[in-house]
Amino acid sequence: MCLAVPARVVALLGDQWVETDVGGVRCRVSIALIDDVALGDYLIVHAGFAITRLDVEEAEKTLALFEEIAARLQGAAHALHPRLS
Repeated sequence: MCLAVPARVVALLGDQWVETDVGGVRCRVSIALIDDVALGDYLIVHAGFAITRLDVEEAEKTLALFEEIAARLQGAAHALHPRLS
């Protein structure tokens, strides 16, 4: 299963590569599959390749939902993988 998280473009590296940021984690991503990527764009990345561009508003809503989920799960280590008794 793949979980798609919007990655914001923070640097254009040339030769079809950009640097993206997701929650402070930066990665080098190929943009060979999509055209006209600009600083500040949000991308969906799979296996190191940008596969689509997202609307900024939609990307920010998605990131806010991930933050809400993380906040609710904080302190509940068993929430994702509950043990069966």
